[in-house]
Amino acid sequence: MTDQQLNKLKQELETQLASLEERVGHDEEFQTSELSNYDNHPADNATDLFDQERGMALNEFKEEELADVKAALAAIEDGTYGECTVCGKEIPYARLEAIPTALTCIDHAESSLDLETRPSEEDVLLGSTDQPVRREDNAVRDYENSFEDVESSGSSDGPQDQPGKDKDMKEFFDYDGDSD
Repeated sequence: MTDQQLNKLKQELETQLASLEERVGHDEEFQTSELSNYDNHPADNATDLFDQERGMALNEFKEEELADVKAALAAIEDGTYGECTVCGKEIPYARLEAIPTALTCIDHAESSLDLETRPSEEDVLLGSTDQPVRREDNAVRDYENSFEDVESSGSSDGPQDQPGKDKDMKEFFDYDGDSD
């Protein structure tokens, strides 16, 4: 890496450092505009909670990024910038240009993405009915007639919900006497 390339990367890291320090110092607290939570809809409270959690996650990300930039600038000052901290090989300039905070070669880069593990909640959360649901061809089918259980509490299959005239709906009524 030439001195000109090193100076370009150092200047880029210093610009990034100033920007990050400004953003880390600018904490936005998402507060509810309500004086009391007594009459709030639960969705409003959930939105406020989500905003707070998102803000905390963004702050954590900015702080990690800030630490990476400071580590890269410290490596420049030490004269070790551009060398892999694990194996000592030279990091290609194209990698440093793409990721100026990189302190390792591509072979030793951290790859912490886990795309195979399922969320732990899936082990705990179960269906809310006693009816067995079987998976077949990746489709969910209810082999018990759950609708009958629901319909026993009432349905909209009365004469008022059917097309036609009331006199055509004799099968919906129980008559003990004569019908007209």
